[in-house]
Amino acid sequence: MSNITDINLLIGRIIIGLYFLLPGAIAKIFNYEFIFNYMLDHEVPMTNVALILTIAIQFICSISIILGWHSKVSAFILAVLTIIINYYMHDFWDMSAGLQQEHELQNFIKNTGIIAGLLILSAAHPGKYSIKN
Repeated sequence: MSNITDINLLIGRIIIGLYFLLPGAIAKIFNYEFIFNYMLDHEVPMTNVALILTIAIQFICSISIILGWHSKVSAFILAVLTIIINYYMHDFWDMSAGLQQEHELQNFIKNTGIIAGLLILSAAHPGKYSIKN
């Protein structure tokens, strides 16, 4: 692999890892009650267990991706988790037309792009700048 490819993989891993670590796991920890109630409003099954699992998965997998340690598996797990989050939390199809529906549609589409990136990462080698699996 070329040096630029390795650098791009490293930067990409750091960015997507931080996305799931900071506004993902860490934000959910510090806003636990709000997120829990938001999930209840969206009828997420077993909300308490689902939130704890989501935090754990996002925390562990994001660190793994940043370090390049089992990043392929971690990216795939986060892709599946994001699909589930998209289904329950951004259910624009169940909303009346308006600003909230447009906002949830935008989040759904954004998450679909993130899912695509995670699937690509799950198929790629983590690059030279990583902990070996």
